[in-house]
Amino acid sequence: MEQQISNAAEIQGGAFGVKFIDPQTVIAQLEIKSGMKIADFGCGAGFFSLALAQKIGKEGIVYAFDVLPEKLETVQSQAKNLGLTNILTKRANLELDHGSNLQEGSMDWVIIKDMLFQNTHKEKIIIEAKRVLNNAGKILAIEWKVEDTSIGPGKELRISKENLIELAQQNGLGVLNKVEVGDFHYGLILIK
Repeated sequence: MEQQISNAAEIQGGAFGVKFIDPQTVIAQLEIKSGMKIADFGCGAGFFSLALAQKIGKEGIVYAFDVLPEKLETVQSQAKNLGLTNILTKRANLELDHGSNLQEGSMDWVIIKDMLFQNTHKEKIIIEAKRVLNNAGKILAIEWKVEDTSIGPGKELRISKENLIELAQQNGLGVLNKVEVGDFHYGLILIK
């Protein structure tokens, strides 16, 4: 499904005027610099991992995590095709304590895109993201809007923006900013 969204992003603003998530457009709104360390939680087929790896250059590194080995194989294959050597894929269950196995305080950014709605233990994922952030680090959380269910998962699976803010605050995170991510999603930048 992510590949379909990626292809649709290329025609955003087309005949229907619908805007899907475009990783480059989202990344342009973030303070991401060359040499940063970024964890992509639930990377899927590399929708954000690949664009991030290009942005941070060879001095930086993207840790791409997913529970499905076939997704990680897709990321590796695409990275190879693009000549990217700064993506490290890892199979992980991020609902477990220390599920990423990353060092505490080691990441500049954690990306959580369309992942929370798929997991029962959302709080554990937020806690793990917070654990691996350095003191100036940020989390980009992108989830499906609850209001429009014309595409994407059922409404009962989605986490509302208000519920995500509450979950973040209960776990010692604040909301720094909102990010424009298209017509069907919302994006929040969370900080320690």
